[in-house]
Amino acid sequence: MRPLTEEETRALFEKLARYVGENLQLLVDRPDGAYCFRLHKDRVYYLSERILKLATNIPRENLVALGTCFGKFTKTQKFRLHITALDYLAPYAKYKVWVKPGAEQSFLYGNHILKSGLGRITESTAQYQGVVVYSMADVPLGFGVAAKSTQECRKVDPMAIVVFHQADIGEYIRHEETLT
Repeated sequence: MRPLTEEETRALFEKLARYVGENLQLLVDRPDGAYCFRLHKDRVYYLSERILKLATNIPRENLVALGTCFGKFTKTQKFRLHITALDYLAPYAKYKVWVKPGAEQSFLYGNHILKSGLGRITESTAQYQGVVVYSMADVPLGFGVAAKSTQECRKVDPMAIVVFHQADIGEYIRHEETLT
């Protein structure tokens, strides 16, 4: 467990900023204490500084996980966001997409969102902008990348992809052995 280098921090914050924008500062400076990001075995963990101080008593080789896993760095040093970060990103999300009940299951199986399954979309969402996907009952289901801007979504074919799938809560079941 170590602090992130400058390059790792930049990659992490660029990825998080795609989803939460300037609300990124609210993740670190919270009213219930200071929080930080730490790297352990290529995975980035989000934890309070109080827990970090307690964890220094555990040898590094015995430490399995600490805090909440936000994602991992690939071998090419790109940051990949995990679904375990959804509970922290959803309240601060700048751009949101709501899917119809019929399209929820398709999204939870790892498929992209089609125009026919789109319920609502945040106004002024740009193309390739990170979005958090919600059900019509405002339950966060996952996140993705907008394939079309809000303006383009209004006049596109019903079978066109409007949101590219990135991660969904169905991954807890599909990949439970690899999520930490």
